[in-house]
Amino acid sequence: MSMSILIADDDPVIRRLFEKRLQDAGYTVTVAVDGIDAARNLDRSHFDVLITDLVMPGDIGGIELLQIAKEKDVLTEVVVITAHSSVDTAVDAMKKGASDYLEKPVNFDELFLRLDKIDQLKSLVRNADDLRNAMDVTESSAAQTIQDLEIAAADLQLKIDRIEDFLRESSLSEYERIDKALEVIGR
Repeated sequence: MSMSILIADDDPVIRRLFEKRLQDAGYTVTVAVDGIDAARNLDRSHFDVLITDLVMPGDIGGIELLQIAKEKDVLTEVVVITAHSSVDTAVDAMKKGASDYLEKPVNFDELFLRLDKIDQLKSLVRNADDLRNAMDVTESSAAQTIQDLEIAAADLQLKIDRIEDFLRESSLSEYERIDKALEVIGR
């Protein structure tokens, strides 16, 4: 399954470079020209990963976009892109929920490694969810089977009790007692 990635960067050259490299690698890519455009995209669609520049013009920068993305879907992973001088800001972004950060100029081999790790983590989460769902179904089925067996056992115990009562009934002949017992068994 191809991950969907939203790129938010105000530099058109960087946006195009990310878009081309990620699409060539098989990812589904959407680009946003700034934080406001990215926020609109997050309102309209789910993205597995948001890659955002930390510093963008306007009211919505990378940190605000990180918060918006996490409010929309806590499972959206956020990778922040930062200039060397703002590594402290990137670390702060990670404290606020970013999964990783990369320094400019971006090393795409490093980015692909991080995206692979995110994809593996998402796959593990999906597998755990599938396993949890299978366990719930199995548990429900087992509970129903146990309930059915308890009902069947109670019904058999009632039949055994009735058979014993008929076989001990001294007012009936031996043949009548056996016939009555066989009637109970036949039901």
